[in-house]
Amino acid sequence: MEARAINKYIPSSPRKMRLVVDLIRGMSVEKAIEVLHFHTKHASNDVETTLRSAVANLLNNKDTARTDTADLFVKEAYVDQGPTIKRISPAPMGRAYKIRKRSCHLTIVVATKAEN
Repeated sequence: MEARAINKYIPSSPRKMRLVVDLIRGMSVEKAIEVLHFHTKHASNDVETTLRSAVANLLNNKDTARTDTADLFVKEAYVDQGPTIKRISPAPMGRAYKIRKRSCHLTIVVATKAEN
């Protein structure tokens, strides 16, 4: 059994988010939550929230049997680029610098180890 959670339009660049997501890919859910909770990068908060949502989705989907969170692992975790907001900042001699405020979409899929 597997479940996914998608968090869209996160106001962080995909490059920064991928640094955190690469840490937890393939890890057990309990270990991944522990790593994310104490990680210093700001993106770890959004990843932890999305991971907890994916676990909750799995527990709510499965009606027939109880699933222990110790049996779950992060099957897939990836970051896609979202829309970029373009702004202009004043520069010397009447010029203008472009500022690109990037966003990203985060997808996390959790599954039970027996299905692996």
